[in-house]
Amino acid sequence: MTGKSSIRIGCASGFWGDTPHGARQLVERGEIDYLVFDYLAEITLALLARIRAKKPNLGYVPDFVEGLSPLLPEIMKRGIRVVSNGGGMNPEAAAAELSKRAQALGLNPKIAVITGDDLIPRIEEFRATGISEMFTGEPLPERLTSANAYLGATPIARALALGADIVVTGRCVDSAVTLGALMQEFSWNRTEYALLSAGSLAGHLLECGAQATGGLFTDWAEVPGWDDMGFPIAECYPDGTFVITKPPATGGLISPLSVGEQMLYEIGDPARYLLPDVACDFSRVTMVQDGPDRVRVEGARGSAPTGTLKVSATYPQGFRTIGTVTIGGRDAAPKAKRAGEAILKRASRLVEEAGLGAFTETSIEVLGAEATYGASARIEATRSREVVLKIAARHPSEAALGMLAREIAPAATAMAQGLTGFYAGRPGVQPVMKGYSFLVPADAVPATLTLGDHSEVIASPTGTPMPASAAAALPAGEPAATGPLAPVPLIALAVGRSGDKGNSANIGIIARKPTYLQHIKAALTPDAIRTFFRHTGVTRVERFDLPGMNALNFVLHDCLGGGGVASLRIDPQGKAFAQMLMDMPIPVPSEIAAGLTKGTRPS
Repeated sequence: MTGKSSIRIGCASGFWGDTPHGARQLVERGEIDYLVFDYLAEITLALLARIRAKKPNLGYVPDFVEGLSPLLPEIMKRGIRVVSNGGGMNPEAAAAELSKRAQALGLNPKIAVITGDDLIPRIEEFRATGISEMFTGEPLPERLTSANAYLGATPIARALALGADIVVTGRCVDSAVTLGALMQEFSWNRTEYALLSAGSLAGHLLECGAQATGGLFTDWAEVPGWDDMGFPIAECYPDGTFVITKPPATGGLISPLSVGEQMLYEIGDPARYLLPDVACDFSRVTMVQDGPDRVRVEGARGSAPTGTLKVSATYPQGFRTIGTVTIGGRDAAPKAKRAGEAILKRASRLVEEAGLGAFTETSIEVLGAEATYGASARIEATRSREVVLKIAARHPSEAALGMLAREIAPAATAMAQGLTGFYAGRPGVQPVMKGYSFLVPADAVPATLTLGDHSEVIASPTGTPMPASAAAALPAGEPAATGPLAPVPLIALAVGRSGDKGNSANIGIIARKPTYLQHIKAALTPDAIRTFFRHTGVTRVERFDLPGMNALNFVLHDCLGGGGVASLRIDPQGKAFAQMLMDMPIPVPSEIAAGLTKGTRPS
């Protein structure tokens, strides 16, 4: 143990493409001990694999090296240590380039590299074990673009123990960059599962950058300073408790509801949040205000990991194109719908005549007419005088989609008056990389740590299969309130956030007051959620309870049209689902309804 009573960890990125100014803000104003970066979405590694195939000295996240390099003098001066998964598909190259730039500045940081997650060189070995997709049961595709195991925090902790100033990894779980630092600083061992769960929760709250400091908050109007949003800092203690905060004089808002939304982001069963190092139980976590822009978090529980690692793979599945045009004036929505149908019909005929076969999937969405709401769209939206027509299709042949892309612009003179807005020009054709997830034994995927001339192999934690969930899915309904009732929109009673995992989405809902929860439960049954989103093709909805936060989490299966870049939808990741649900009417006792500001939030 370092002897420190607390350490401060700041996260400077939530994805590849986040602002480069987050790192500078944290270094100069955050008084941090650690600077961590999270860059890797599931599809990111497929893109980096393609780059590495063309240029073997690349394949890492360039933003990491470009953003960190000019800050190295100040980072080294302040003794800040850095952990990042920006190594992507080529951690060694990222470390080499970073070292080169540091030397040019007269610096010589100790840079550790962690590899072992890339399983493409071993894929036939795993294929022989009879791998199947963990959600659909489909066999392993013949050709994969990428296959990366989610490594844990232990190699990171070891690298820091060896004196690394900077740790560069490939694919590890997002929270591991934080947990590894905590394991090292507080000497947490690999079987102190409650502590590992707490550290993983800290990492989960940090991993999406400004989403934890008021970004994407339901009560957006209360969040100041969007132009200079503060990036999150976890002030962590040896007992596993921590405070989420941000640098002073920065934008954002940190409250139990805003931080709670981030806890629910992209999780499934909150009592079975499975990571390589620990099986987390967040169902009893509590959050309380601990001063301005400070929220204290505690109550995470944990148990042994499952002894398996998730592998996120991608494989090529043809091509797609997506184009948009604007339609203005009277009858804009019906004109847009007819134009889209005609463009697809014409292109389909031309593709068939060319002998290329039918499109494998097509999509028309009239944006501005609430197309994403399905049957829940308001009738007045169909009378909008300004809409955007989105046309998309998939096909095994790039040439077939090129024919569709060419047929969108001619609609401007052949179809509806008011077509305009071709600013992006003819849409391009992109290869589709579809996700494929499977499990492998943890003991079959060790990590390799390299620091200077030192190299060692570090075993992934083994464990035991998970028992049945401690937070089993809630029953279909809850007792409804008695007496006179009045409907209010969900947003008056709760906040929420949604996200994606592959082809499934989650919607986390947190009651604004504990007394509201029973009414929310009574109305938001799995059947009610499935009905609301039936236009997405959702096959099943699960509901889980988080009593510590007076919250619910819904998991919607098979609702994203394939998810990620495989989807043709305007919202392929379900990012708007929670906000769409906020208009759902919730019956509450008349006295509660009377105390609410009509149509919005509590007065």
